[in-house]
Amino acid sequence: MFPFPHATAASQTNKTDSSMSAGDTQQTRQGEPTERMDAVAQTLAVLLLLLVLTRTSNSNRCYEEWELSKVAGRKLESHYPQPPEPPAVAPHDSPFACPLDLYTHHRDLENRSLSPWRYVWRNMKDHYPATYVEAQCLCSGCIMIKNKGTPVLSHDYNSVPINQTRVFLKRERCSDGYKYYLKPVSVVVTVGCTCARPRITV
Repeated sequence: MFPFPHATAASQTNKTDSSMSAGDTQQTRQGEPTERMDAVAQTLAVLLLLLVLTRTSNSNRCYEEWELSKVAGRKLESHYPQPPEPPAVAPHDSPFACPLDLYTHHRDLENRSLSPWRYVWRNMKDHYPATYVEAQCLCSGCIMIKNKGTPVLSHDYNSVPINQTRVFLKRERCSDGYKYYLKPVSVVVTVGCTCARPRITV
């Protein structure tokens, strides 16, 4: 007996359908991890955006003027610690001179340096802290020890400041025109002095 043509075609069709169905199932299963990873990535992106918005809103929170000092103190302590103040600080506009005659008698680093400095008070309105301590170079050149241990001021070198960036909190007006928010700002502060060769101009 010979096989009927329609039976053979039906069998081939069933096999093709089964193969296509299996292929579709395999593709679906292979695509599932990618879809899950995309969903996780989108969720993380949304959470990160919410976190940024929350921190931004907290950093720009408005306060009454009487609250600012206390809030600024907490923020400085937790986020922007300030260095300790040196024991001897002078007004920034008080007179000074290069201490050649006292050089060999001092023990503190700022006085024993070849480029000595002193600490002075600086005021900064609408900032927290409102006053801070900064180093001020006392000599234009550098102190060198010559014959018999005699200190002399040499201009073969220059006395130059050493700077450091510190973060302060500046009060800014809120949109209501009455309250304030605290804005972190970077301020360059001189923390010491050192000797350097003079710049050569060409």
